[in-house]
Amino acid sequence: MKSLLLLALGLARTVVLGARIEAERIVVSVRPYKREQRRCPVCGRACDFYDMANRGAPRLWRAMDLARSACYLEYAPCRVRCPEHGVRTEAVPWARHGARFTRDFEDWVAWLAVRCTASAVSELARVEWHSVGGVCRRVYAELEAARGASRFDGVRRIGIDETSYKKGHKYVTVVVDHDRGCLIWAHEGTGKDVLNLFLDELTREQRRAIEVVTADGARWIRQLVKRRCPNARWVMDPFHVVQWMNDALDAVRCEEWNAARAARPRPEGKRGRPAKGELPPEEVRALEEEAASIKGSRYALVKNPEDLTDGQRARLEALKKRAGSRLVRAWELKEDLRAVFRAADGSEAAELLDDWMHRAAYCKIAKVVAVEKKVRRRRDDIIAAVELGISNGRVEAINNKIKVTVRMGYGFRNTDNLVALLMLRCGDCQPQLPGRPVKARKKGVKGAKSVAA
Repeated sequence: MKSLLLLALGLARTVVLGARIEAERIVVSVRPYKREQRRCPVCGRACDFYDMANRGAPRLWRAMDLARSACYLEYAPCRVRCPEHGVRTEAVPWARHGARFTRDFEDWVAWLAVRCTASAVSELARVEWHSVGGVCRRVYAELEAARGASRFDGVRRIGIDETSYKKGHKYVTVVVDHDRGCLIWAHEGTGKDVLNLFLDELTREQRRAIEVVTADGARWIRQLVKRRCPNARWVMDPFHVVQWMNDALDAVRCEEWNAARAARPRPEGKRGRPAKGELPPEEVRALEEEAASIKGSRYALVKNPEDLTDGQRARLEALKKRAGSRLVRAWELKEDLRAVFRAADGSEAAELLDDWMHRAAYCKIAKVVAVEKKVRRRRDDIIAAVELGISNGRVEAINNKIKVTVRMGYGFRNTDNLVALLMLRCGDCQPQLPGRPVKARKKGVKGAKSVAA
């Protein structure tokens, strides 16, 4: 019977003393092997006895369920005096230090937390929902310690970004390894002080080993990385470059729509729509149709031409027929900017980009000229994105996972628990189900070249 309990609960280096049923739970009395008793929970060395913890009262550790009943392990630990770490409660082989759950139970809960909502995990495991975060934090700390090497070793190409996790402009800064395709660092907040925390965790050799850094157009990120990672080549994310042009194009569309509405002549002394049976003049009707066509053309203008629906394609063709349209000129410049990132190599991209900047600077469209100035300041960084075939797309994909994680948890009050769950879900140290063979993590595609949308 005792051997069956050891096998069912996955206990090692443990002796079963007995078991009893209390209400709807099973309590199993256990103790560690003699050689495993009185050990420091930090360093693991055998120490001298100090006194009995909690005045000798036994403690309970939640274990894996037996059939449909919750199971607990019972043991009265002592306190030991470690020469290095002082007085500590002795370590037990079935649980992590400071936890009231067994190691297998925590591994199971962490595996569920990566794949399920916190409420589902709480209901299935029969634990309080706020306990799930602490479990994830302890499991990740042990997985990170068991790695044997720093997760920053071998990092050559990284992506930096920030994403919101809570209302009220609450952000978390994330750093992604492009080669492994995983999250390697996350912290609450944004700005130079937060990013410096990441760079402070790197050794001097690790900072010098970084070759490529991708990010959006934030100047403070570039300045800080250039100063602390001298060998890194800065790469401007293509998506954000095209997004600048899309925003300018939409602003031009709004200006054109407002101009078309203002140009409609109104009958003197009358306001609003014409009365029933009163038809507006032909030129007024033409201006109204023009304003209506511009108002509903947003997606036809900003979407990729190959992704347009039939209706959007027809609306775009109608706009192209307008001679001398500022809106059509801005759309053509947007498509020409996208063509830069489809260039075969850096020299072709440089040629296309220089030609685009010349035409954009003299297009006499204020919004587009402002984008041209931003692009000119980052010319070398944009060409580097084409030469290296890299973007911030992998970082944006992990940002989506972060938002899904926050949504599944219905928000997080403790950001440490959020970061631990993100590292388990998006990092390369993922929890395994107890009693199952360890599965290798799938590696991402290295250097995948993406075309800006």
